[in-house]
Amino acid sequence: MKINQLKAGTALSYVSMGLGYLVSIIYTPLMLRLLGQSEYGLYNLVASVVAYLGVLNFGFGSAYMRYYSRYKIQEDKDKIATLNGMFLVIFSVIGLIAVVAGTILAMNSELIFGSKLTSIELSKAKILMMILVINLAISFPNIVFTCHITANERFVFQKLVHMIKVVINPFVVLPVLIMGYGSVGMVVITTILNTSVEIIHAIYCIKKLRMKFSFREFDFKLMKEMTVFSSFIFMHMIIDQINWNVDKFILGRIKGTSEVAIYSLGAQFNTYLISISTVISSVFTPRIHKIVAKNPKDKELSKLFIKIGRIQYIFVALILVGFLVFGEVFINLWAGKNYANSYYVASILMISTSGALIQNIAIEIRKAQNNHKTPAKFMIIVAVFNIIVSIPLAKAYGAIGSVIGTALATIINRVFISVYYQKVVGLDVILFWKEIIKMSRGLIIPIIIAWIIKLVSNYFTNVGYMLLIIPFTVIYFLSMYYIGINEYEKQLFFNYKVKKILNVKSKK
Repeated sequence: MKINQLKAGTALSYVSMGLGYLVSIIYTPLMLRLLGQSEYGLYNLVASVVAYLGVLNFGFGSAYMRYYSRYKIQEDKDKIATLNGMFLVIFSVIGLIAVVAGTILAMNSELIFGSKLTSIELSKAKILMMILVINLAISFPNIVFTCHITANERFVFQKLVHMIKVVINPFVVLPVLIMGYGSVGMVVITTILNTSVEIIHAIYCIKKLRMKFSFREFDFKLMKEMTVFSSFIFMHMIIDQINWNVDKFILGRIKGTSEVAIYSLGAQFNTYLISISTVISSVFTPRIHKIVAKNPKDKELSKLFIKIGRIQYIFVALILVGFLVFGEVFINLWAGKNYANSYYVASILMISTSGALIQNIAIEIRKAQNNHKTPAKFMIIVAVFNIIVSIPLAKAYGAIGSVIGTALATIINRVFISVYYQKVVGLDVILFWKEIIKMSRGLIIPIIIAWIIKLVSNYFTNVGYMLLIIPFTVIYFLSMYYIGINEYEKQLFFNYKVKKILNVKSKK
């Protein structure tokens, strides 16, 4: 059942992503034109500020996974019920704190966003902030239900609900935008939709998974232990928010909402790349916590790290090379020439994060081992460096300048964290990169083809050029199949019949 859940959950994640990208391709250009560049930038600017309140969960989600896995192995149902009760209370209180903090931020929006916003934009920013804060506050108590579903490896249900939400979202938001309610109407509908999903999660946990809660004893000893464990995860969360949202904040104060819109659209493509990478690693989180609970230095962790990293690399490399070749034309067709610089923002972000994305399973291994203190301290230095470098670059070059600062910080952090994984966490990073380099032989032919496509791009219309994605993708997978991937990966992606057909054709 668990193996089926892993496979089906992963498959559904990719189906959900595929649907999400298809929906986004159709929905985003309509949304951009209905909102306008300025209002789209305002929405993203406000959302980036509210996102900082998301760190109020203090990393307790990871703590829940760790202690739930421990009690599940011990089959201690009473402690699990106490754990559930504690987390529901903690997250409900955090939700109330988020409302208070968000209200204070909204009342001081002029101070936060600076002089580059007009009075109309500032007024709308207050409304958007309050709605987004309510959305965030409601989501906090749901964390315990989401974590419980993940811990029980019920990926099929989880991914199906997400997939339905992805498909429904544009159908309910677009009519509101067409009627002229703008970004305010959009966030109201999104909040209603998110709340509905959270209620479904809670009902599923209580009715289907028989989730029990105990509020009789608040285990202060456990609370203290969890707080120590979560403190550095919390620090990581703050730093991540700085690194991924500070550019929008800086651009909002220095350049205004239009430059924020350009940056946000480019960053959206990097988010797609991140989601492709994390699909596989996310379903292995419960398994990692179980392995570490039995043996923190199990050699199985290194094998899992390399195996998952190789699979992630297949997809990350395809998207990265494909975007570098076709992304510029696609953005001009899709979003319009006003967003031309979004291509450079996306390219810089995607190149700088690709190394981290094929190693992201190590983050959960590190958390499960409670080995996240030193990386958190180093990341503080990197975050400060990011801010110091990004401000003058944003003044000089706008969105492209600010993203260069973030990219430099990301690369510096990646070098340090790779050494840390090797020396402290016990993962064989050297072998990992040897495997990745070996796989990269499969990229030689696709890169040559990509270079040729770029050379002949002037001979095609924009639409005709985009159609070259199909043969490029086919060539990529054929090259990776015959040169890049190993037997395990061939069996994973191709069933016997497909392999037999390919072998017959190759013999001919």
